[in-house]
Amino acid sequence: MNLTAREKPWSSNQFQPHINNTNAMKALAACLIALSLPASADWVELFNGKDFTNFGASGKTEKNGYFVKDGIIESSGKSRNLITEKQYADYILEFEFQLTAGANNGLGVHYPGSGDAAYTGMELQILDNTADKYKNLKEWQFHGSVYSLAPSLRGHLAPVGDWNKQRVTIRGPRLTVELNGVCITDANLDELSKKKPKHQGVKRRKGHICFAGHGDIIRVRKMRIAEISFGEDKSEAWYQPTGKADDTLGGLGFTPVMKGGSLQNFAEDANNKGHWTVKDGWILHYDGKGTNLWTSKEYKDFTTVVDWRWTGEHSGKRNQPVLLLNGLQKTGADKKGVTAEIDEYDSGVLLRGAVRTQVNLWNWTVGSGEVYGIRNDGKQPLPIRAALTPRVPADNKVGEWNRYVITVKGDRLTVVLNGKVVLHDAQLPGVQATGRLGFQHHGNPLQFANIFVKEL
Repeated sequence: MNLTAREKPWSSNQFQPHINNTNAMKALAACLIALSLPASADWVELFNGKDFTNFGASGKTEKNGYFVKDGIIESSGKSRNLITEKQYADYILEFEFQLTAGANNGLGVHYPGSGDAAYTGMELQILDNTADKYKNLKEWQFHGSVYSLAPSLRGHLAPVGDWNKQRVTIRGPRLTVELNGVCITDANLDELSKKKPKHQGVKRRKGHICFAGHGDIIRVRKMRIAEISFGEDKSEAWYQPTGKADDTLGGLGFTPVMKGGSLQNFAEDANNKGHWTVKDGWILHYDGKGTNLWTSKEYKDFTTVVDWRWTGEHSGKRNQPVLLLNGLQKTGADKKGVTAEIDEYDSGVLLRGAVRTQVNLWNWTVGSGEVYGIRNDGKQPLPIRAALTPRVPADNKVGEWNRYVITVKGDRLTVVLNGKVVLHDAQLPGVQATGRLGFQHHGNPLQFANIFVKEL
């Protein structure tokens, strides 16, 4: 076994494709942005470099033709499936792999644990495309393709014997593969399911991960996974509004912004005098007049808890767009944008001193939590706009208390509304490194309460 093969530092400039198609280049750029490493991801080592602790769902490991040597998993000429014990839904998987000449393997995802991983789950090709025996491959058989379902871009594998770095991201119906810094596959599983209705695996949204051996030698190392969830229910009680002064948040490391029931931690603005007031020692009341209210202090990375509820009349009936999860407006059979009539309420929690990076409060069908200023920016890549569109509507009824738990880390944003994750690790392009926390004036009376911040 030759483990002295050339190893090179990874960068997005390595193994670049020769592509002249402008649309293809734009798609690649969007995909690269979407696949940037999440700042808030909690990584778990899937392979510990020593043994198959996290594998063996079949009850077999070495017997299936895999062994560990010098911190590397190697398949033998008798390799079959090496399966994780745990099943995964939405996640980011990273690993490095080394091909031998003519090697063929596969990465099974959403695999139920039985049957052919390429059909009961989905198989992402791991393949030496340069081998002469593969000169007549179908487009969905090249490395990184979703076997029988979706093709990949070619020309990004390192030479045989060199190490490759691969990242696979699955978020709901979207599956992407990044190889050596280049996005080579971007697949919509819902659309593929319509095209291949008899394919079992493309309909699945959870399953084991496995290396689908085909009797060839490959080597794998540095394998880790970060699970991600949309619409996940947070069971901890503090994710829910209390309807009263919350005396539990201090014990969780949060600091109150309305210290002593006053506005002393907010910046003075003559336009706000009498319009933003503290009631009952814990409620920040806004009468719908004045201007935005900002904290005096600036924050870098932080988690803030903010309770809020509408207390006055809406500003009229409005037709607002019905949004898809990709951040675009839904269109009808007539190709026109679909709208819904709503009672107009509008405000927001302003992040890092900018209105553009606000987490919206409103009564739209999509629910609160959208970052409108970026989601509605047609110059932004679609993956970014999609990530800033709430995954689920989680608002309580108008007049009832809601609770935001908002985390900003670097240029990444996660929003939990009433215990449901509505945005997860969404990118805020151009966000300031530091800035004040603010509450938006938009003409609708409302109340905020239990405003706490934990600096990270």
